[in-house]
Amino acid sequence: MDEIIVGIADCRIGNVPGQVLATYALGSCIGLAVYDPTTMIGGLLHFMLPDSGIDSTRGRDNPYMFADTGIPLMLEAVCGRGASKRRLVVHAIGAAQMMDPQNVFEIGKRNYQAMRRVLWKAGILLQAEAVGGMKSRTVRLEIGTGRVWLQEGGEQRELAPGLPRKGAS
Repeated sequence: MDEIIVGIADCRIGNVPGQVLATYALGSCIGLAVYDPTTMIGGLLHFMLPDSGIDSTRGRDNPYMFADTGIPLMLEAVCGRGASKRRLVVHAIGAAQMMDPQNVFEIGKRNYQAMRRVLWKAGILLQAEAVGGMKSRTVRLEIGTGRVWLQEGGEQRELAPGLPRKGAS
């Protein structure tokens, strides 16, 4: 398998069976995986913050840093390669409370709320999520199958294994 690493404030699109998009150490950040089972096109976004309005220069220079700019760009990229927005299977991972023990800033919670708002405006629903808590997570999206693997606290499991796959009846 060809693993493609998605860094922090980054996004990658895959359309070749055998590719795996992976992002590591999701704390308060969110990894958003989208996949079209018909075309086998998927994307993985690792965004850090909810709103680019807090720093318009960074929002312009690196739109994948923010939910409000990164999610629409990822959706545009996967649909530009042939995915259909109405067929997208969407998974969200992260939004933990990591470096804020008093939960003063609530970055994970704010990231989650911003993501839900952007997806709602785009007419897209989440099919599965692993969010909150206090553990770091790693996520992998298999492009050939659409399977999403979650690693958390040394344990690995498939996220929402019952979802329909290409060719499933």
